[in-house]
Amino acid sequence: MPDVVAVEPATGGLAALAGIAARRDAPPVFVKAFADAPADDVFVAEAEGLAALRELGGVATPDVILADRDLLVLSVLRPRPRDETFWEQLAHALARLHLGTTHPRFGWHRDNWLGRRRQINTWDDDGFAFFAQHRLLRWLGEPRVDAALDREDRAALERLCHRLADLLPNRPACLTHGDLWTQNLLATPDGQPALIDPAVSYMWAEVDLAHVWSTSPPPEAQRFFEVYAELTSLDRDWRARMPIVQLRQHLAVLAQFDDDWGAGEQIRATLAPFRTRARPEAPGPNPADPTRATVLERE
Repeated sequence: MPDVVAVEPATGGLAALAGIAARRDAPPVFVKAFADAPADDVFVAEAEGLAALRELGGVATPDVILADRDLLVLSVLRPRPRDETFWEQLAHALARLHLGTTHPRFGWHRDNWLGRRRQINTWDDDGFAFFAQHRLLRWLGEPRVDAALDREDRAALERLCHRLADLLPNRPACLTHGDLWTQNLLATPDGQPALIDPAVSYMWAEVDLAHVWSTSPPPEAQRFFEVYAELTSLDRDWRARMPIVQLRQHLAVLAQFDDDWGAGEQIRATLAPFRTRARPEAPGPNPADPTRATVLERE
């Protein structure tokens, strides 16, 4: 972009380099790049995810100005306001997304990216098989995961995967953001909730819910959970399921970053009931109390 006169680095992201670019005769833009991109399609896939959330789900996202193999350029959003009204609006937006985009299959028409790792989205009619294969077991074999988890941990993960149909409700697929930690929640210029950095797929809605729940939401976010549960008729046991659903993200963090923000500890705590062949009764409260986990404390 030849009219850029200065770039102010942006904070909060983990996988890519980002900044706000001031321009000579135009509004500033958000610019994102990789020092060494993991593949040519990273930003094209991200731009497509933003469009899907906006066009299919009615969720606010930044405008895509440019997306190619080297660069992603977006309109600038605002930091999210610190009030309950914002979180209540987010609950309505996320409920509309999840309830209005149900799909008969799990997956997406192409693979995309979660940070610097490819997200496999091969279509599957069975959500439990899809989640086990492409969201949990997929991370075994990653060097950092192999170093952090011992053989019994890995065996426990496999046992959990075999029991998913007993541990989680059978829910339909819907369009999910896929990487909805609190840093990916911003606001439009008029203060409405807006989402960035998606890793979209048709998956269980609770993948997004677990990510918000487990990544240090501020006190005012309690209103989000109350309203979302009411709008989507969540049962009373949803909090107990969050550690199992969030395993996917803990494994992804463990695989990609030297500092895992406690993800390894949370993984082992969630897998503890599966370290023997005894059948756990039901997904109850995690020994490490991950229902209020702060393992991705990055704000």
